[in-house]
Amino acid sequence: MTQLSPILSTNIEKAVNCLRQSDTVCILTGAGISAESGIPTFRDKQTGLWENYRAEDLANAGAFERDPNLVWSWYQWRRNLVKDKQPNPAHHALARWQQAWQQQNKAELTLITQNVDDLHEQAGSIATHLHGHLWKNRCSKCDAIYDMPIDYTDAQLIHCPHCQGFIRPDIVWFGEGLPVDEWLHAKLSARTCQVFITIGTSSIVYPAAGLVDLAKYSPYQAKIIEINPNPTDNPMVDIQIQAKAGEALPQLVNQLLSE
Repeated sequence: MTQLSPILSTNIEKAVNCLRQSDTVCILTGAGISAESGIPTFRDKQTGLWENYRAEDLANAGAFERDPNLVWSWYQWRRNLVKDKQPNPAHHALARWQQAWQQQNKAELTLITQNVDDLHEQAGSIATHLHGHLWKNRCSKCDAIYDMPIDYTDAQLIHCPHCQGFIRPDIVWFGEGLPVDEWLHAKLSARTCQVFITIGTSSIVYPAAGLVDLAKYSPYQAKIIEINPNPTDNPMVDIQIQAKAGEALPQLVNQLLSE
């Protein structure tokens, strides 16, 4: 177990005391938690064949319409890049926390993620994905789910069996709306929680970043806890834990579940 500084230990203890007095908790995770498992973020520079492209220029519907083969090839490359990545201590701590509270009927913990990987699920969590799923696909024309096995080493485009449109990743691209049901669930969870925790997110990508506002200005006036090695300095944050999630969360969860 990583030894944390006195100030971090104090802030974790504050967070634990706050959580022990709460019946509803909502957690939002971002790219930072997956980066600790070796998954590149959109802010990281592209490498290899893709170093001359920006992720923002490929992850949008317009790019797919102009050159579907280019975008599909890039996503196949990304899938191969992350296929062997494993959950880190932060993912496992969240899963243990969620499962323990469910078994004890102690409190409600909702996990919302901006990440498209499945590391939360691999660790055993139930998570709501706001930005889609890297390992799922659908038709770009008729929107039908495509659940046939895919060889992720093959960059050849796939046609929809229903309308012959091109199959695309089931991911929310720049300029597209969030999935309705998932977004409604996230907003309801934020509005009704007593504690809202952001983990590994810069809180600048909207509309997901607006969940902090919903939680803070709800009738419950949720306490906001931020876990991030690079603090956002958001004035709405009540408890700031300046550390990597993989270092802070195991200790937080150990203390919280040891009562």
